[in-house]
Amino acid sequence: MSDSDPAAPEPAGNTDSPSGDTAGGSRKKTPLSLKRLIPAAILVAGLAAFFALGLDRYLSLDTLKEHRVAIQSWVGENGFMAALVYMAVYATAVAFSVPGATIITVTGGFLYGPFLGTLYTVVGATTGSAAVFLAARYAFGDWLRTRAGPAIRRMETEFQENGVSYMLVLRLVPLFPFFLVNLVPAFLGISFKLYLICTLVGIIPGSFVYALVGDGAGAVLDQGGDLDLGIIFSPRVLAPIIGLSVLSCIPLVYKKVRDRRRAAASRTEAG
Repeated sequence: MSDSDPAAPEPAGNTDSPSGDTAGGSRKKTPLSLKRLIPAAILVAGLAAFFALGLDRYLSLDTLKEHRVAIQSWVGENGFMAALVYMAVYATAVAFSVPGATIITVTGGFLYGPFLGTLYTVVGATTGSAAVFLAARYAFGDWLRTRAGPAIRRMETEFQENGVSYMLVLRLVPLFPFFLVNLVPAFLGISFKLYLICTLVGIIPGSFVYALVGDGAGAVLDQGGDLDLGIIFSPRVLAPIIGLSVLSCIPLVYKKVRDRRRAAASRTEAG
């Protein structure tokens, strides 16, 4: 992205300030560009078309129950090409922010087992997330950044300095809407590389859990049972995921404690 005012000098003592800041601390406002809105508009149009065509009724466990034999047969006949189609469908669903990623993940586990199902899901989901991130940042990144208030600017600085910890927590804990986690980092200036890596790593645990559910779906459905899609919120599954998110926060906590100690030491020496 180009800076909104590359000729403006950096304010003294504020090296984190984007180059669009003026010497007085304000930012020159960047107007919205219709050209930049095109990728985001395509994604929004795709979501609208999904519901307009009634495709949402096919994204359900009932569809998997009814057509599981035919789907398995098609996958068996087409080998890796079927896997590519699965990853493309997953990436498209995530890019268009289509609700129902859990159903697709379960289907992946049903078709490919827990390990390959997780692998294909992670590749598809990461690809779709990257598309959303790039489209949102390209369309609105500069525009929002130049209109951000002090609180948002502080959040932006904090997120950029501790991006790994924040991104892993957002991806690991299944309490945050997936589409929202795709968008927020794009507006807070996190690097695309870090976003991509943390997304890929952070969605593995949840994807594996649902792929395991899908792996056992055949036997459950044959017995007339229902799949438990709320399994990820059960204590035995959620506790380890929360544990991983706590571990990802350790560097952030350590840095905060270290900075406070240094600040206290500096005040003592000054006094």
